[in-house]
Amino acid sequence: MEQNRILVVDDSPTIVEIIKTMLEGAGYEVITATDGLEALNTARKEKPDLIVLDIMLPKMQGYQVCRLLKFDERFQTIPIVMLTAKTEESAKMTGLKTGADEYLTKPVKPDELLNVIKELLKKG
Repeated sequence: MEQNRILVVDDSPTIVEIIKTMLEGAGYEVITATDGLEALNTARKEKPDLIVLDIMLPKMQGYQVCRLLKFDERFQTIPIVMLTAKTEESAKMTGLKTGADEYLTKPVKPDELLNVIKELLKKG
C-alpha cells in the first residue's frame, strides 16, 4: 500500500515536530512548512494527500492558503484540516467557508487528529 503524504503547516517548530512524529508513527509520510507562503508553494510542488494547516501564520494566513488551494482545480480535492488555537465560532465558520474540510482546535488529542485524517483520506 502506498504511503499517504501529509503536509503539516505551523509556525511553531515544536508543534510541527510533535505532529510529524505522531503521524510518522501512524505510518504517514510527512512534509512540513512553517509559513503560509512556504505552505502554498510546498502544496503545489508536492501535491500531498492531505494538509494539516494552522491559521495564524507568517507571510500568509492559513485562511488564504486554504482559499487559494481550494479555488485551484488541481488542488481542490486535497482535504485540509485546520488545526488552530482560534476557538471562536466565527473563526471556525471562516475556516469552513474558505474550504477547510475539518476544523480542530489546539491542543488536539492525538487520536482525534488521527481519526479525522483517516476519515478524510478514506473519502478521497
